[in-house]
Amino acid sequence: MTYFKRHIFFCLNQRDNNEASCGDHNPQAAFDHCKKLVKNERLAGPGGVRVNKSGCLDRCAGGPVAVVYPEAVWYTFVDNSDIDEIVESHLKNGVVVERLVLPDSVGR
Repeated sequence: MTYFKRHIFFCLNQRDNNEASCGDHNPQAAFDHCKKLVKNERLAGPGGVRVNKSGCLDRCAGGPVAVVYPEAVWYTFVDNSDIDEIVESHLKNGVVVERLVLPDSVGR
């Protein structure tokens, strides 16, 4: 067993030069919502899920973005219902939410 079964990283980066960034989409609210859900579902902690903040993940054009490891699945999301679905489907049950997967072609 690894210490955490899954990590989800939320990009919270805000660019000051008018370039697109995840920070333009209030990712802190999504992070907070995810962290609360993971805790409420008792998924947090060793053997479970860790919800992390991150700086720039270099996928700015698809922002806001989050990435789940160890599967390296990149998500974009719009609202809390998308976060709910990622937690229930992927973080809890290991099933990727295909409709929210960020296409590989989306970069900075």
